[in-house]
Amino acid sequence: MSKKSKQFVMLSGLPRTGSTLLSAILYQNPKIHAEGNSGLCQLMWDLEVSCKHNCGQQLTATGRMPKTMYDVVSALPNLYYKDVKKSIIIDKCRSWTMPENVRILREYFSQKVKIIVMIRKIEDILKSFLKLYKKNNLLENEYDFINKYLESGSEPIMRSFSGILYAKECKTDEFIFINYDDLVNETSNTIKKIYDFCEWEYYNHDFNNIINEFPEDDEFYGLKGFHDIRSSIIKINNDIVLSNEVLDYCRQLNNLLQVRQ
Repeated sequence: MSKKSKQFVMLSGLPRTGSTLLSAILYQNPKIHAEGNSGLCQLMWDLEVSCKHNCGQQLTATGRMPKTMYDVVSALPNLYYKDVKKSIIIDKCRSWTMPENVRILREYFSQKVKIIVMIRKIEDILKSFLKLYKKNNLLENEYDFINKYLESGSEPIMRSFSGILYAKECKTDEFIFINYDDLVNETSNTIKKIYDFCEWEYYNHDFNNIINEFPEDDEFYGLKGFHDIRSSIIKINNDIVLSNEVLDYCRQLNNLLQVRQ
């Protein structure tokens, strides 16, 4: 399959927002390939840095800059997915909304940039992580856990949060923001919005027979069940209780994200 015949759409956003569920749904379409977390974003970043700094002197002295840098970095997406025969690639990485990575997309992809950005109320993300950590017997101090997860620039929430704020500030049609609650409660309409955004011919998905064809080894992340999904869309109540102080701060963050309270 030629380079031009593949469309790349990036899947980014906050953790615990349904990106694994969305990938599994989209994969039902025989034209769409959507797997687990991808290393493509980091590889493109690392290779560009190497070209500019590690071997920048050699490339410049031999007259290969910037053409060779462009050629090798822009070749990575098709090389990464060389065994995929489908015409649409969904590349999943929370870092795609970071400013430098958006720049990479704009510079090294000949097609229009399209990024699906998953969002959710911050308190619900925290509660989801807390429940998961408790289930894995990893939660020692809830107070320390929450402070760590809400610390500015920290992974896995706040760094992604800053990337989403940047994406919203761009105010371009490169991004579509998908709320977890909409994906779960209004699945059909939400999927149709994504299809319209990506300019795809609509496919009738089966929301009662969802299979994750690319399960990740969650033992590697140290969180069993981190990427588990159900075969049908069911919202499970979470009885984790957060303090009023934490809830107030989460609401402030939600307002910045423009997530419905």
